[in-house]
Amino acid sequence: MRRFAAITFAMLSATSLCAQTTVPATPEAGQKLTVIHAGALLAQPGKAPRGPSTIIIRGDKITAVRDGYVDAEAGAHVIDLKDQFVMPGLVDMHVHLWGIGGDPMRDRLTALNRDDADDMLFAVSNARITLDAGFTTVRDLGGSPRGMRALREGVERGDVAGPTIINAGSGISVSGGHADGTNGMAESFAEALHQHQINTCDGPDDCRRAVRQQVALGAQVIKYMSTGGVLSNISGGLGRAMTDEEMSAIIDTAHGLGRKVATHSHAAAGTKAAIKAHVDTVDHGSFIDDEAIQLFKANGTWLVPTMLAPRAALEQARAGLLPPAVIPKAEEAAAAAFASHSKAIAAGVKIAFGTDTGVSKHGENAREFALMVKAGMTPAAALKAATVNAAEALGRESAIGTIETGKDADIIAISASPLDDVTRMETVDFVMRHGVVHKAAGKRQAFPAD
Repeated sequence: MRRFAAITFAMLSATSLCAQTTVPATPEAGQKLTVIHAGALLAQPGKAPRGPSTIIIRGDKITAVRDGYVDAEAGAHVIDLKDQFVMPGLVDMHVHLWGIGGDPMRDRLTALNRDDADDMLFAVSNARITLDAGFTTVRDLGGSPRGMRALREGVERGDVAGPTIINAGSGISVSGGHADGTNGMAESFAEALHQHQINTCDGPDDCRRAVRQQVALGAQVIKYMSTGGVLSNISGGLGRAMTDEEMSAIIDTAHGLGRKVATHSHAAAGTKAAIKAHVDTVDHGSFIDDEAIQLFKANGTWLVPTMLAPRAALEQARAGLLPPAVIPKAEEAAAAAFASHSKAIAAGVKIAFGTDTGVSKHGENAREFALMVKAGMTPAAALKAATVNAAEALGRESAIGTIETGKDADIIAISASPLDDVTRMETVDFVMRHGVVHKAAGKRQAFPAD
């Protein structure tokens, strides 16, 4: 068997090498040329927008950005956005595409007769809705490890319309923690599920194992739970859940495998411990004190506020859509989060855009912008958080976040400047991802130049 595998591998390697050496195509051979005429262009969020501009795209990459409306080459596809405000595709650092999102009662009622095939179809729909809302890249922080990997690859092949996905697989949790799927179950069901659950860990060695298994299943980023969570069906609060040793084991192992790490954290004690262990992003950060702010700034750690999430959870809890154990936690988080985020913004903590969509409804991600502005950010800073900052936090600033030569052709357009009214981001008219138009502005379709 080993000899057969070795021979097969050698044959595949030889075939691959032959294919690479016998196709001398140049980078531009066979690639479609697209020209966008933009009425106003926010090429680099955080800086002033440009006036009428031309974006030249070959294949899936931007090849030039020029002032004014440049005549297109013969055969090029021209997209007329002269009455639109054009900017880079948006990045959401915290979504949950897998399964039913934003409808907790339906999710609970169908959980026992829904399997991965059902949840994949929901995820495919959620991905398209998210892309249509202008989000061309997302960091998915919790779903089926293998399912999200398959969805990510389906998007990259062009089989499925959706944003670029950086997936975490299942969030890593201690037993009884926020991502322990047995929480609230009857004992017999909990025992059955626990035998198949690989994302829970207790002690540093077990936590190293949990990270490695998520990576083996295709995780591109690791998420773990520093504290309890609002939506866990367990009465435990939002306090710290992991020891220093467990956090360090998770983060060091992930970094050693080339993965960044996000932590779900509400309580200040969990946030501070995570930052000291060199986590890359703190997501939620509902309770932030002065010491935590100092640590954020000293370590350059990103805060992903997810301001939509506590509001959505509180609305759902008060409407009776969530288990009773959730209600006091939702009340507590919603009451503290806005003040904590406002304090962090005022202090100059680095902010990257994220929503925790899946708690709220998919496609409504851009409602986060108005909450960020209400908490003290300017519209320009909020837009930068969802483009330049998020790209840097992901380690993908060389590919996304701005409209510049050499970057991915991820481009959106809206009817007027969001720098005057950030709620305009809630209605995106045009979406291009990797040079492919997924949503056209009105009747403005790509057409060949004369």
